[in-house]
Amino acid sequence: MIQPIVEGHGEVEALPVLLRRFIDAAQVWTVGVGQPIRRPRNRLVQEDGVRQAVRLALEQPECGAVLVLLDGNSDCPAELGPTVQAWATAAADGTPCRVVLAHREYEAWFLASIESLRGFRGVTRNAQPHPDPEGPRGAKEQLSARMQPGASYLPTVDQPAFSSEFSLSSAYRGCRSFRKLTDSFASLVRAMGHGIPAWPPPAWLEDA
Repeated sequence: MIQPIVEGHGEVEALPVLLRRFIDAAQVWTVGVGQPIRRPRNRLVQEDGVRQAVRLALEQPECGAVLVLLDGNSDCPAELGPTVQAWATAAADGTPCRVVLAHREYEAWFLASIESLRGFRGVTRNAQPHPDPEGPRGAKEQLSARMQPGASYLPTVDQPAFSSEFSLSSAYRGCRSFRKLTDSFASLVRAMGHGIPAWPPPAWLEDA
């Protein structure tokens, strides 16, 4: 089982939905996903907070791997990511563990694939993807701007729903941090002894 650790309330419901889509795409249906452990971001950028969260993850039944996901915000993933990874790896004590920073926010993946969400939960039918979805801060506000008048993006309800629908291939092509998540998923699955014949799926690499 992959045991997630997340920072946001929306990710508690959204990340398992996304990981199960990965499981279906990889056809590794024996891999389970645990109920995410949530910790505030300020704890997941501190060594003691990371170590505590990972130790708690290891205590969960059938935990075979740990995945830490947090928003990059203004931090550079190439700088913060390896630091948090080192703390998490040390605490995991041999259990496969990967840290992924969504740059800048999880919602950037929706911006990259907004065409697949047209007409869904208030997204306008002519919504256009952001030319640089991982560039600006305020991805949530960017999503609200692509919704019908009177509608706005609400992470706790929209994030899980969008995670069930957005185009994985568009997010893969448009967002480096999503590719990092995709690679980390495969790494954890393989470390748990499961084979993935082709990853990412070849269709994700093709033009839409």
